[in-house]
Amino acid sequence: MKQRIYDTRQQDVVDFEPRIAGEVGLYICGPTVQSAPHIGHLRSALVYDQIRRWFEASGHRVTMIRNVTDIDDKILDNARLAKEAGGSEPWWALAYRVEREFTAAYDALGIQAPTYEPRATANIAEMVALIERLIERGHAYRAQDGSASVYFDTASWPEYGALTRQRREQMEDAADSEPVGKRDPRDFALWKAHRAHEPESASWPSPWGRGRPGWHIECSAMATRYLGAEFDIHGGGLDLRFPHHENELAQSGAAGDGFARHWLHNGLVNTGGQKMSKSLGNSLFAKDLLAQARPIVLRYFLGSAHYRSVLEFSEGSLAEAAAAFGRIEGFLDRAAGSGVPVVEHGISESTAAELPPAFAEAMLDDFGVPQAIAALHDAVRAGNTAIDAGDAAAAAARAGEVVAMLGVLGLDPRDPVWDGSAGSGASETALDALVSALIAERREARANKDFATSDAIRDRLQAAGIALEDDQHETRWSVA
Repeated sequence: MKQRIYDTRQQDVVDFEPRIAGEVGLYICGPTVQSAPHIGHLRSALVYDQIRRWFEASGHRVTMIRNVTDIDDKILDNARLAKEAGGSEPWWALAYRVEREFTAAYDALGIQAPTYEPRATANIAEMVALIERLIERGHAYRAQDGSASVYFDTASWPEYGALTRQRREQMEDAADSEPVGKRDPRDFALWKAHRAHEPESASWPSPWGRGRPGWHIECSAMATRYLGAEFDIHGGGLDLRFPHHENELAQSGAAGDGFARHWLHNGLVNTGGQKMSKSLGNSLFAKDLLAQARPIVLRYFLGSAHYRSVLEFSEGSLAEAAAAFGRIEGFLDRAAGSGVPVVEHGISESTAAELPPAFAEAMLDDFGVPQAIAALHDAVRAGNTAIDAGDAAAAAARAGEVVAMLGVLGLDPRDPVWDGSAGSGASETALDALVSALIAERREARANKDFATSDAIRDRLQAAGIALEDDQHETRWSVA
């Protein structure tokens, strides 16, 4: 079987042929680091971690780029609101603190670090160069109000709307800036002029004047810088299809780049039958989820649905996942206790040979993880039956299959990543980021004279064995 994937642009399951045989170039839209990571962020990152692991297990060398948007309207707004409430954290410090929270959450779930993780603020020159190309080609223009802003001329690009199959005249107006400087309200910002109420540090020089990049130009510039003008796959959450990915595709194509051959989009998360959103107040934050379940169980749950489907979270979801994963762990423990040889964890050159055909076929068919997990549990049941029958050879064969499948899914409980012994201080880094985030929340609560919240955070940390020590300038923590 060939690898098959659902291409969002083609709206069909198609054969996947890498641009370079044996290699896969994968760009993933990472977080905008404005506030703490939630379950939707975790689910998206895990989806592409599974896909990457499968490509590697099937013999491909993967170059995966996942960006960090560390300059954005919302980052600046959140920093301003915190300052108005008595805080003192600059926008760039807020962005870095939140970025560390994301990294800690990813590490806790065993999500592998990307090949490279570029920040938007480190790629301003590439964005300016891309905007200059668009102006030269007649697809972008300076703002009509005389400011330093630059906009993409959507009317100049006949293919605008190709990703989401919309006609331009039916699209919503771009809400990323005031329409006063635009030729058309649907034109979107490539460069945003510096505004008097924004920090000077949130602007950079350009041929048009000081300002900062628009949201969409960031990914086009970073993807092509690190993967080339054309690459295999662009991925992200379903909510990014429009306007973000539509605009990426338009500006990259208009600049003359082939850009992504295929587009993948993962489904969103519902809580209690409702789409998760800040307005509904039903967000599930990473730190709370990690406090409710073992990280490996949370990974099992988040990765159990097909990547394109909606993931439903309910009160019993993590308990059900713990029970299901417990059956897998129970088999591995039982096999080891019965003298059945169980191979080492991880993906090796022999992994593909150990995988049951049903598992491989599921993954080749648009990364069908639910069917792959079903094959995993079939092997667990068959292994237990073999142990009951005293058939050591069959039990060993099934154990080998289980370990190979767990390796591809990143779920082998014997992997040191789950006991904190992997790497040099990965668990300490994760703990530091999570505790530091709570300390920052406590500091803000105290600045707002919200002492009930401040005390609750202190008590919560103390209950977890974390002692706090306040002085005039900072709060230090230690494991009690």
